[in-house]
Amino acid sequence: MKSNIYCRTFSLLFLAVSALAQQPAQPAPQAQPSIPSSGFPGLDQYRASRIAVFTNDFGQLARYRDANAALQAPAPGESCVVFFGDSITDIWHLDEYFPGKPYINRGIGGQTTPQMLVRFRQDVIDLHPKVVIILAGTNDIAGNTGPMRLEDIEANYASLAELARAHEIKVIYSSVLPVHNYMPRSQDAFAQRSPEKILDLNRWLRDYCASASSACLYLDYFSAMVDDKGLMKKDLADDGLHPNAAGYKIMVPLAEAAIEKVLAGKP
Repeated sequence: MKSNIYCRTFSLLFLAVSALAQQPAQPAPQAQPSIPSSGFPGLDQYRASRIAVFTNDFGQLARYRDANAALQAPAPGESCVVFFGDSITDIWHLDEYFPGKPYINRGIGGQTTPQMLVRFRQDVIDLHPKVVIILAGTNDIAGNTGPMRLEDIEANYASLAELARAHEIKVIYSSVLPVHNYMPRSQDAFAQRSPEKILDLNRWLRDYCASASSACLYLDYFSAMVDDKGLMKKDLADDGLHPNAAGYKIMVPLAEAAIEKVLAGKP
């Protein structure tokens, strides 16, 4: 009797072990990828804080989706203009600096040109503006979404212009603004943005806009805001990067003149 019980028990154990052996092996849990260090602690912290954005809504299409749907068509005779860019555009209160103008702000803080390409259709083309003013590139130089070569930034500039031109939208390309390191709070932003790279990008933008095929206008904020050391004038940006009220007051008439010029059809 005991022998039969032992046999049955052994058989059950054998079957259980066999069943377990046939189960597919479970993969070992994968370690979460770490973000390569940029060499700038502040930038590394920023990138880490943006992982959800980079993985869930890289272009941040959700930011203006509802606002775009609620927009009213321009009044007869009005020329819609979209200001498109990063935080320098995002914090620019267009209604205060351009009162009564049908200007639309579509800036998003921290963005780079790859992100702007993702949302260009939704936030510019589908709004049917007459003109788009693009101010971008400083965050590409900083590496907000990873290291970028100047050639890749320039290719993104060209792609944005070509998309606009295909939809009969006139393009004004703003120069990348200078930066400064005159105050403690401006050190990080300055360290991440090489003045030499800013000059190189602006040189490329100016030449691109001057080419017959681009049909773009170059808006030179840089020359009006740079000091004799090649940096942003100290009194125009409290953090060395973003214009303050004095900085925007310099930019306003330059932007207005550029808009009037392209709407008048002048080269």
